[in-house]
Amino acid sequence: MNIRRAMERDIDDILRLLVEVNMVHHTIRPDLFKGPATKYNAEELAQKLRDDSEPVFVYTDEEDRLLGYIFCQTEVTEESPLRTGIRTLYIDDLCVDEKARGQHVGKALYEYVLEYAKQNGFYNVTLHVWGGNDSALKFYRRMGMTDQFICLEQIL
Repeated sequence: MNIRRAMERDIDDILRLLVEVNMVHHTIRPDLFKGPATKYNAEELAQKLRDDSEPVFVYTDEEDRLLGYIFCQTEVTEESPLRTGIRTLYIDDLCVDEKARGQHVGKALYEYVLEYAKQNGFYNVTLHVWGGNDSALKFYRRMGMTDQFICLEQIL
């Protein structure tokens, strides 16, 4: 196992996995997600990989083949009369290659990000899970995550 910061040489594999994530969301919510698609193109992704406030980590095998990724973003809540000021590491996206599922790649990436967040003084780690993505919700609950808030909708 090797987890490292993503590099430009990883872009093609990350784009392939971004399509996998998109299709999970498209299957659950075709009213909101087009498919197959990616939320970044190669140029946008290359720019993102250079941004230290939005680290992207990849899990590779012994031959440096990419088996999964995790996109993170720094979020800051400013101190106010209502809220305490905190720094949050938000997991924007986590994907394990369909062929590598069941090999604990997601767990390793998640635990790596927890340690990264602790070492870098973040207060917490957060993420969003789409309703209907039961396997993701079950995974994150197994990792120890709990509800921070619940977003509800009523389609008109």
